[in-house]
Amino acid sequence: MSQAEVAPRRSTAVAILATARPRQWVKNLLVFAAPAAAAVVGRPVTFGRTAGAVAAFCIASSGVYLINDALDAASDRRHPVKRFRPIAAGELGAGLALRLGALLVVAAIVGGLALGGVPLAGVLAAYGLISLTYSMRLKQVPVVELLCVSSGFVLRAVAGGFAARVPISPWFLVVASFGSLFVVLGKRSAEAAELGEHRAAHRRALAWYRASWLQAARWTSEVTTIVAYCGWAIARSTSLGGQPNSLLVLLSAIPFALVVTLAERAIVRGRGGAPEELALRDRSLQAAGLAWGILLAVALSS
Repeated sequence: MSQAEVAPRRSTAVAILATARPRQWVKNLLVFAAPAAAAVVGRPVTFGRTAGAVAAFCIASSGVYLINDALDAASDRRHPVKRFRPIAAGELGAGLALRLGALLVVAAIVGGLALGGVPLAGVLAAYGLISLTYSMRLKQVPVVELLCVSSGFVLRAVAGGFAARVPISPWFLVVASFGSLFVVLGKRSAEAAELGEHRAAHRRALAWYRASWLQAARWTSEVTTIVAYCGWAIARSTSLGGQPNSLLVLLSAIPFALVVTLAERAIVRGRGGAPEELALRDRSLQAAGLAWGILLAVALSS
């Protein structure tokens, strides 16, 4: 008996919530990255504006998921897992999802305008526009679709800088860009392995990717991310002068590199398809991430 036959039909409200994917909101904590790196996140006003930007991205991303699932319903029905999503399963109407998704994206942009002015609203609008273009067409274009998805993470990091009104260093942007690309490549690697020769039936772009190409691209983005972080740590340590905690900033590169390496190990083992689940369940990754966060927090606390 299939899962569809034994699972009870969800109500419209529950179906909307499931399509909005609240478990994915953990990605939006990336908005805190820039103010944390600038050591200003502890200021009440800054924290409030940044938290508001996180909330705006939660609303925007949920709106994007609603729109994406409505447009993807036909292909999702051919996927072994995605066919159980509410719209693909017939539990939520595509028209309702499209209208609600558009409303949420617009609400997020308006909220961003109130919180951080035109710059933050512009980032949210860019996120919505890229996501919509991706859902309608660009997801079928190899490599370009990788850049579209990874841009969502980069825009979150940039939004944090605008919300906290702190400058973003070039090193920070490189870390955010290649780190995001690494995560997306991990997702594609897992999808290609899971779907095998049938991956083109779900999405044409997946047929273009070969395991060797994905591996080489992951390694390139992984190494670039670690090297760029080291560049940021050196620059940040230099700005602290001779303070004792400048050494801690440099040492933070060790657990950071470990986090990236453990993520690569998880991808190789076929667990890179859902980065948010990996972050919530992989104890080794959590321990390395906690060590990195504590070391960096202590280093930037003065």
